[in-house]
Amino acid sequence: MPKNTQNPGHSRVPTRTHKIALTGVAALGAATLAFSLVPAGGSTTTTEAGSTAAVAYSSEQIKDVKGTVTDQLAGASVKVESIEAKRKAAADAAAKAAAEAKEKAAAEAAAQAVKTAAAQAAEEQAAQEQAAKEAARERAAQAAASRTTKRVAVQPAAAKTYPNTLDGWIRESLAIMKKHGIPGSYSGIHRNIMRESSGNPMAINNWDINAQNGIPSKGLLQVIPPTFQAYHVPGTSWDIYDPVANITAACNYAADRYGSMDNVNSAY
Repeated sequence: MPKNTQNPGHSRVPTRTHKIALTGVAALGAATLAFSLVPAGGSTTTTEAGSTAAVAYSSEQIKDVKGTVTDQLAGASVKVESIEAKRKAAADAAAKAAAEAKEKAAAEAAAQAVKTAAAQAAEEQAAQEQAAKEAARERAAQAAASRTTKRVAVQPAAAKTYPNTLDGWIRESLAIMKKHGIPGSYSGIHRNIMRESSGNPMAINNWDINAQNGIPSKGLLQVIPPTFQAYHVPGTSWDIYDPVANITAACNYAADRYGSMDNVNSAY
């Protein structure tokens, strides 16, 4: 800084007050310049002669300025730390809320899974019970059908009965002939019976050649004993005078000899 030279003729002697004010301004300017230009940990050298007394006089004011700036920086740091702490607290709260929400969602999902599994188990149980009931009903139906079949099989078929008349004898003979495949018709049998015995089951011929040979013709269709025995049909009586046995044996013989009793129109 250039030296301040004044004309003695025009100078004014500064008062104590002026000196103090100037000293303070100089000190503040010097402190500000030193704080701005000197790096941390560095030092500076004053080249101005005669400034030592002024700096020494204003040392208290320089300390106050430095302290004020330091305090401001410290306050700003505290504010930054406070903001960072709040941000961290907010982040922690958000993370905690997210974790709690995740745990809640997981718990709800687990509860729902348990409910779903329980519902499925209940459905499966109901289906199994229904299947068991249906199987039981089916077994009961099969058992009932089996019992019915057994009863039907055990019960003998009611034997058909025929009247003890010429009509009944012919019809019963025809039923037996049908079982054994013996041909013949009602009219052919009836016609030959009326010619041979007039419908008398006890009729006997004692005058023809068979009678002379000792084997007279007997019964409704006048059959000799050897022919009756040879053409006897199982399921009928061995009594030659039995109407059904006599008709059936005679028709069996006529079928073998003439093809059918229907073809017989005279003694045979």
